[in-house]
Order: sequence, then structure tokens, then C-alpha cells
Amino acid sequence: MSFLGIDLGTSAVKLLLMDGVGQVIQTVSKEYPVYYPKTGWAEQNPEDWWQATRDGIKEILENTDSTGKNVQGIGLSGQMHGLVMLDQNNQILMPAILWCDQRTQAECDYINDKLGDKLSEYTGNKALTGFTAPKILWVKRNYPKVYEQIRHVLLPKDYIRLKLTGEYATDVSDASGTLLFDVNKRQWSAEMLDFLALDKKVLPTCYESYEVTGKITKEAALATDLPLGVKVVGGGGDQACGAVGTGVVSPGIVSVALGTSGVVFACQENYAVDSLNRLHSFCHANGKWHVMGVMLSAASCLKWWVEEANRLDGKGYNFLLEGAEQIPAGSEGLVFLPYLMGERTPYSDPDARGSFIGLTMRHNRNHMTRAILEGVIFGLRDSLEIAYRQGVCVQRIRVSGGGAKSKLWRSILANVFGLPVDVVNSVEGPAFGAAILAAVGAGAFKSVEEACSVLIETVDIVEPDKAAQPKYQAMYGVYHSLYETLQDTFKAIKKI
Repeated sequence: MSFLGIDLGTSAVKLLLMDGVGQVIQTVSKEYPVYYPKTGWAEQNPEDWWQATRDGIKEILENTDSTGKNVQGIGLSGQMHGLVMLDQNNQILMPAILWCDQRTQAECDYINDKLGDKLSEYTGNKALTGFTAPKILWVKRNYPKVYEQIRHVLLPKDYIRLKLTGEYATDVSDASGTLLFDVNKRQWSAEMLDFLALDKKVLPTCYESYEVTGKITKEAALATDLPLGVKVVGGGGDQACGAVGTGVVSPGIVSVALGTSGVVFACQENYAVDSLNRLHSFCHANGKWHVMGVMLSAASCLKWWVEEANRLDGKGYNFLLEGAEQIPAGSEGLVFLPYLMGERTPYSDPDARGSFIGLTMRHNRNHMTRAILEGVIFGLRDSLEIAYRQGVCVQRIRVSGGGAKSKLWRSILANVFGLPVDVVNSVEGPAFGAAILAAVGAGAFKSVEEACSVLIETVDIVEPDKAAQPKYQAMYGVYHSLYETLQDTFKAIKKI
């Protein structure tokens, strides 16, 4: 018995085959291109996703003894917010507009201005350029002939579902990021559909993440070597599936993802919204809800420092991190603002810029490296503080993502947050979470919580250092004050 998790990322699809006790049998990754036809635009061809997924499934089955016969269920995860438009014959009308595309600011301003506080009431969120609804409005305004041909709107991972099952379906966690979804009621928002004059018929049927949405068709079986009739569950957005993959499915444990972007993710038993919409309020993949803060640059700040600013070879990461370990907590008064791509939480400001503040002749490259690590964690704490004010229970942290490999970074996280930091046996993120959801949907477990309790265990714990915490508390106060001080400067820089 095995379960397949498919995570449709921005640059590649990752496929993971998991057995019934949570052991990863095999993983495969297949890349595809991102196109940038204009400044601020980001697009992909959905057929590239399907070809990569199809080839990945065949490869992962060829490299195992199961030959697909033991696969009992499939779960889908993937990049959120993207817009896929199909005509009546399921033909792609134009390239998919991705989550990181920035062309829709005018549409976001229009939605926010027209609906005001009602937008939060309808959807639990405010309009951001990443979300799906502003993209649909942009197409309506700029490509009316394409808009008239739309018969189906899908999210990226759900295009793969269509190719596998022939069904137009999505799940509640991914739908929550469209700005078309009533997150509280876990259904499409009638008010938003009326406001946008969008026919509900173009939207997919929405399921809970662990519910079966369809089965492998004969055509898909021939294309992938999967058995006919294998169940495909709802799956989830990448962050919800990543949280399942680290066992963050109940209040008290908060997920921190140190990936390209940084995410603070907290499960909630009941629906709640940040009054200023600084945190996203979405449905979780286990039938509950979650709040989430997202900073646009996290581990990518270190990547920039190593590969662009210092231009070191493959050993550069270890070299610079070892140097940072020699520097005391607080980097001797040096602060780094991690706004290399603007910021999303808590400021939602595309004009924010990365900065080193407090440089003196005493500081060297090691200080700057450590300041980058600390600045990213300070940025994540901004989201934690908002979650606290919203009443979120936080007892410990579970960290994931590429940055979690650094013990120094995990230590800084524990000290800045003042909480124990756990590393669990799952290192595969959303694909592992998608496989767990598939196991639940196939009947191997009664609930997502039961599956996580059986399949996920803690393998390392970093406790906060009480001696370092006062210094970090003071430095965080300085960090938090800097955005407001520099906000006008950032805007002035953009105009030069």
C-alpha cells in the first residue's frame, strides 16, 4: 500500500511516494520554465505542468517495485492563487498568470476601494496582487474577447486534477486564496461573484482537502501507468499541505517555513480574522482554519548574500554561516531589513527595500551574515506578534524549508521567538502533506490528526537561550521601528 503526493511548485513539480507507515519510498522532481513577458509579469504554460507531472509519475513508478499497483490514493498540492482559464473544449485560453505576478495592482485598488470592510466580511482577506480574483478582473478589462470564452477557471494544481480525473474540482484551502471564497462558510462567496459579475458555473466544485474528488481515468492511466480508478483527494495549497506534512494540525504548534519566502502558520479551531487583514485567514486542510503571515524574502536573502553579493562557490553557505557563528547575538548593533522583494506581512508594500542599518568600521562580513539571519527572523516575529494579538495559542514552533537546515538559524529562531523549535522527520514539505491527505481519503486513517500523530515525530529540539533573549528583545524593538521611519525614503528611492 502506497500513496502519491504531487506538489506543483513554481519552478518544478515534486512527486513523493509514501508507504503506509510514512516512509518515503521515492521522490522525483521535474522542472519547467517561468516566463516573464513584461516587467512584473510571471506566466507559465499549464501543459508544461502536465507533461512534467506525467513524466514524473512514470519515472517514480519505474524506480519502485510497486509498478503503480499498490498506489491507493493521490494527493495534490501546489502554488496558490494562479489563474488557469479554459474554454468549452478545455483548451487553454492564455498562459496561466502566477501568484508572483504583479500586473493587477489597479484591480486590487478597485476591489479594496469599492468593497472596503465588506471584502473582509465576504472573504476574510483583502485584495493583493497575488490573489486570483484581481487576475480575472484584469483579463476582463484587458482581454475581453478571452474573458467571453471562459468556461472554467482553475487553480494550478487543479489543472493536474482535471488531466488525471476529468473533474473540475478544488479544495477549501486553495480556494481560500482566490478572494472568491467565503472562508468562514467554506463555500464560494455569492457576494464576490455578484460584485465581479462572475458566473458560479465557471468555478470548480469545492471539497475538503481529504475528500475524494475523482478517480484516475482510462486516458490518464495510459498516460501515467497509474492503475485505473485510483482515488484523487482534494489536496491543498502548498502552505496548508506543508503544515500537514509537519504535523501542524492543532492549536499550540505554529509552523515557520524558512523557504524562498517566510511563513508563520497557525492552526485555529474556529474562524477568526485580523482586523487589519495583515494576516491571511484561510481554511486549513484538516477541516479547521488557519492564519498565516507571509514575508516575501526569507532564505532568498541568504541566497542573495552568498551567490550575488559575495559570489562564492557552492561551499559559500557553510563558509559564511561558520563566520556568523563567531558573532554575538545582535550582531553588535547591526540590523538588516529583509525587504529585497518588497513586503507582504505586515506592511503589504512593494516599494519597501532591503537595508543594513547601524554599520560601523567594526563590522565585517561575518556581522552582516548574522544580521541577515536575524533580520529574517525579526520579520517573521512581526507575524507572530499579530497572531498573539489575535488570540492564537503558541507553545512551540515547527520549522521547515531550506533555511531550517542551519542549526544557527534554528537557534536564532528559538531565541527571537522565545519558544522551543522542533525539527520533525518530514523534510519533504507539501508533497508529504499531500500524500498524508491521500492516505486519509483512501481510508488508511480516520482523520488528518490521526495520520499526523502516527506518521510524524520530532527528531531535534532547540531550546531558547535565556541569556540571549534580552538582547534579541531589544534588537527586535529597533527592527520593528525602522519600517515606519524609512517608509517615505523607500518611496523616494523608487522615483529616482
